[in-house]
Amino acid sequence: MEINKLVDLNNLRTAPKLSNTQEKKLLEELEVNILNADWITIGIMAPSDNKAIEALKSISKKYSSIIFGNLSSLHADGGVFLKANQKTSNVFVRSENGLGEGILITCQYDKGAKESNTFGPLPLDFFT
Repeated sequence: MEINKLVDLNNLRTAPKLSNTQEKKLLEELEVNILNADWITIGIMAPSDNKAIEALKSISKKYSSIIFGNLSSLHADGGVFLKANQKTSNVFVRSENGLGEGILITCQYDKGAKESNTFGPLPLDFFT
């Protein structure tokens, strides 16, 4: 399957391997959406809580306005799903086996100004 736009990821259960060219194209498209959103929520499907937290930290490192605290208190065994909300700074993680792997970014808007859109799954190292 050819991945040229974010929409090409919509039906995937797990993040594909991407070339540098694909990553660059997708990141440019995603950044327009992130910068135009009022806030984002992040869902991370990962094989462990450490991998999920690493992926979340990579997003915060890339975008200084996306900050989450108390990550050291997060723990779940086995495969996990991590959910983070930029607006509230809340982060939760739960054990969830059988998921794919990747990052889901949902661009949110205040008071229904626009409909939210979810992009991904993106590789766990997409923002590094």
